[in-house]
Amino acid sequence: MPAYHRTNDTALGLAWRVLTSRWRALRDKAGRDFMRRTLRIGVSARIFHPEEGSTGLRSKNLQYLEESIAQWVMSRDVLVFMVPTVNTNGLLHPSNITLRHYARHLDGLVLQGGADVSPQTYAQEPTRPEWSGDRARDLYELELLHEFVDAGKPVLGICRGCQLINVAFGGTLYQDVASNVPEAIEHVNSDYDAHRHAVSFPKGSMLARMYPKLPGAVVNSIHHQAVRDLGRDITIEAVSESDGIIEAIRYQRADFVVGLQWHPEFHRAGGVDLLDCTPILDEFLRSARETRF
Repeated sequence: MPAYHRTNDTALGLAWRVLTSRWRALRDKAGRDFMRRTLRIGVSARIFHPEEGSTGLRSKNLQYLEESIAQWVMSRDVLVFMVPTVNTNGLLHPSNITLRHYARHLDGLVLQGGADVSPQTYAQEPTRPEWSGDRARDLYELELLHEFVDAGKPVLGICRGCQLINVAFGGTLYQDVASNVPEAIEHVNSDYDAHRHAVSFPKGSMLARMYPKLPGAVVNSIHHQAVRDLGRDITIEAVSESDGIIEAIRYQRADFVVGLQWHPEFHRAGGVDLLDCTPILDEFLRSARETRF
């Protein structure tokens, strides 16, 4: 009797065992293939609003991403997709696609830097006209952020993205660090991506665990706004060593919703001058793999 036969086996029973065995094999293969599938990471769009009196492209709404952020995420061999704003009520090209569809089909979200968060978004008025921010972008990114959080997908906020995460959960911002905290060091200047300062990681924070041999590090700093009052369930992950300005945060009620006030995309992987932020990217992508179901 063949090894696969059992005592008192019937043709129907044998056929059923063969079919279920093949189904399990196909299911397991599909699961392995799914977990090996290249990650798909969304990046929120920067928005260029039309300039009064302009013609051509400058008279249109433009959505774009800064090259360095895309290249940084893609350095771990993942696919990057810029997530555009959606308009289900558009007169020219109405669509039923919403930001929820992007949260459902992408594995994680990066909120890139850019224009100020509008003080109106955290129930304040701008103290100077040039600090009025981009309210339209705020509304788009807040919806996008909450859709990814609700879908259980990881979110990494960079610079403005860090500030937006705090505001999304009820926090507030310093509209201008230099004005609001006169004793603070300079957090932005004309050196742009060459400007830097030291940060430290609070004991027990995720970053302290991630960098156990580094009580602190030097990061690229380009921000005149910063986190002021923490949002609900938000904890501090890093502070500016000289003045205590918050430089990184984490939302505790999710596996990975983290905001970095600095720009990791301007840090060299394996570099010694600036913090190597590859472990942070890897942790973000680990969460994306584990929550892709």
